[in-house]
Amino acid sequence: MESPKLIGGLTRIVRDVGVAEDLAQDALVAALQQWPDAGVPDNPGAWLMATAKHRAIDLLRRHALFERKHEELGRDLEKQLGESDLVDALDNAIEDDLLRLMFIACHPILSTEARAALTLRLLGGLTTNEIARAFLTAEATIQQRIVRAKRTLADARVPFEVPRGNELAARLASVLEVIYLIFNEGYSATAGEDWVRPALCEDAMRLGRILAELMPREAEVHGLVALMEIHASRFAARTGPRGEAISLVDQNRARWDWVLARRGLAALSRAEALRETAGKYVLQASITACHARAHRVEETDWQRIADLYEQLGELTPSPIIDLNRAVAIGMAQGPAAGLAIADALAPELENYHLLPAVRGDLLMKLGRLDEARAEFQRAADLTRNAREREFLLDRAATCGRPS
Repeated sequence: MESPKLIGGLTRIVRDVGVAEDLAQDALVAALQQWPDAGVPDNPGAWLMATAKHRAIDLLRRHALFERKHEELGRDLEKQLGESDLVDALDNAIEDDLLRLMFIACHPILSTEARAALTLRLLGGLTTNEIARAFLTAEATIQQRIVRAKRTLADARVPFEVPRGNELAARLASVLEVIYLIFNEGYSATAGEDWVRPALCEDAMRLGRILAELMPREAEVHGLVALMEIHASRFAARTGPRGEAISLVDQNRARWDWVLARRGLAALSRAEALRETAGKYVLQASITACHARAHRVEETDWQRIADLYEQLGELTPSPIIDLNRAVAIGMAQGPAAGLAIADALAPELENYHLLPAVRGDLLMKLGRLDEARAEFQRAADLTRNAREREFLLDRAATCGRPS
């Protein structure tokens, strides 16, 4: 729990996120050694921070960097203050350090995969092994990503600061992208035996809530929190007793977490109050809100969902957004209208498994069962997730066997 705060505070001192993580680990080891005999201090976080900062100052001295760091902090700082005062002077607001750490871990200079791994490591507190298991990737691969990311940040001398002005929007977009990527991998796993991985979603939601507290005036931050919380409210209904996938229209809405859904709707209201023009996360949250406000599937406002997808597509053009609009149009205006949109996306989404899945559903509703079965089979062949493959093969089976 204290690790991200420690790393954030230490990065401000040593200006190297890799060194900061090592110092934080040293402080935690010291606690494990001393607290069983001395007892847990009244303020464990303050003890850890003080211990880690003393070690940081010792490190700077040992590496002959102390004077250079003092120039950055103020040439006469040590002359005016004793060492204990120096530690206090360095102890700026923890919230500022956490925000700076988020912007460093999600810096665009790093690849998307590296940003996600480093964020989970530094801010999520996950071990390398836990990150590897979450993304179904070899532990050595994750370790290399993290090491390279730290080296890249150090070599580029990325400043430990919150970006300002025109740079803020682009850098914030990178942070939001990473958090949502982590959530999505938990919500609909791209590979493996499980369709959902709730722990990853919980990590992403925690990061989103922290960011919302640190940047309360940013509508898109609240929009992302709303989007994740409303999606997460359906967890209990998304899978059956054997872990099988259950589609949205077939879910038992009594099993949705309505407390979490209401929290998401409240976050969406905050986002809408902050900005007249909705950004992409606010628009996506508005789409999920249409489902959350419908206590029965028959009450869903599919035409509004289609309209929101159209707005989202104008803001961030994407064939995947168009495919989702095809689903909504199919529900609002009939399967033939949805199929016409889906068919036009074939060249762009040739190897995307959800295109044949959507086409299969629309064809089945039109009574074209042979074609639907072939589409569901193709979708099953394209997906890398075992549970989703089972779901698609079951859909193919419901279309009957070839004559």
